[in-house]
Amino acid sequence: MSSKELLTSSYDFSLPKELIATHPANPRDSAKLLVYIRATDTVSHVHFWDFEKFIPEGSALIFNNTKVIKARLFGKKESGGGVELLINRAINAHDVNVYIRGKVKISTKIFFDENLEAEVKELYEDGSRVVNFYMDKKILRFEELLQIIDKIGHVPLPPYIQREDNKEDESEYQSVFAKEEGAVAAPTASLHFTKEQHERVCSKFSHAYVTLHVGSGTFKPVECDTILDHPMHSEYYDISDKAKELLDSNIPILSVGTTSTRTIEFYARNKTKQKGEANLFLHPNNKPLRVNHILTNFHLPKSTLLMLVASFVGLQKAQELYKIAIEEEYRFYSYGDAMLII
Repeated sequence: MSSKELLTSSYDFSLPKELIATHPANPRDSAKLLVYIRATDTVSHVHFWDFEKFIPEGSALIFNNTKVIKARLFGKKESGGGVELLINRAINAHDVNVYIRGKVKISTKIFFDENLEAEVKELYEDGSRVVNFYMDKKILRFEELLQIIDKIGHVPLPPYIQREDNKEDESEYQSVFAKEEGAVAAPTASLHFTKEQHERVCSKFSHAYVTLHVGSGTFKPVECDTILDHPMHSEYYDISDKAKELLDSNIPILSVGTTSTRTIEFYARNKTKQKGEANLFLHPNNKPLRVNHILTNFHLPKSTLLMLVASFVGLQKAQELYKIAIEEEYRFYSYGDAMLII
């Protein structure tokens, strides 16, 4: 392994602005799919509706069934000043880690529609805050909060999609198999599946679900000069019994997305824990142990997700594949096109 693979600058690239997807493909499976076959070092350009033709025989698919919550809230302080709050993750039943746009201090109260209130309890150095939510002076459990924000919250579109969320995003920024509420960002490789295609693939191949509640840290670029100095964010995960059975077997695994991959690989290193907090950082110096094939989107420069891709193919090949994708005008990021590495 070269020292170049450890330099954050090696994962930078220039992307024409017009290749940032701001709206989903319609229909979902009309997105483009770049297929890279490692054994023959060949690249194919197809559409996502061709995906199942490339699934290696005998493989099992692992999906992330997390569900995106309406994590973006707009409220006011007692002074009347406007505040934007983004829920990041539940810490426990009552404490919620959030990001707040607007100046706050400990004990600041923020008022929202539906008589919802938040009170700031702690200020963290990373810019996040801990708050408790109340309704009619009664502290809310996180599951109670979810019911309220489903009425008044907004879809937390990634910052590079520079537009307000709309009705379409409520269904499109969500996989067709989303089930477990808690993510503030979609597992984007999953967004390409239509209901029919998902059912078809699942009828032909072994499959199972894990849950990883994707946090906003997924968009945070690596800011250290060397990637090994990056403090990896932590996210809640839960591995179903069926997924555990597949992961404990010798069956080749095709992981649908980087979030499923992080979950599987965290489990591969900590086999006694089916649920908990995962903070695994995959890169060329920490390669996959259990995932054989991966479906993924095209990711941000200097992101841990791009480094994860490089953990499968190496830095040089990752750079080549991204160069090809830009030349072929693939759409990038959350609503963008996909890549299958087999």
